[in-house]
Amino acid sequence: QVQLVESGGGLVQAGGSLRLSCAASGTIFSINDMGWYRQVPGKQRELVAAITDGGSTGYADSVKGRFTISRDNAKKTVYLQMNNLKSEDTAVYFCRITLTINRSFPFWGQGTQVTVSS
Repeated sequence: QVQLVESGGGLVQAGGSLRLSCAASGTIFSINDMGWYRQVPGKQRELVAAITDGGSTGYADSVKGRFTISRDNAKKTVYLQMNNLKSEDTAVYFCRITLTINRSFPFWGQGTQVTVSS
């Protein structure tokens, strides 16, 4: 069983910063990809940023230059540093991981709310 616990969401003014964390626990030998997604009501969940086990990163165009994803393999944790937040970043943010043993079956966190006030 794998569990993901997210933290760090909240309310922030436009231009401010937040740092999200997602810690994985359970029967985990090796984590493959880790990523952050977000979703607003009535819209599909979208990829925000992802990082491979080798450290390669990718970002949605809307967050490039403002968000930074990183991971600590020893802590089984993925982070999302969000700077210069905009009102359009308001969403529920979910972390997602895949394990090396079965890359086709992702695990999701429960989500953390990020609200940016203008």
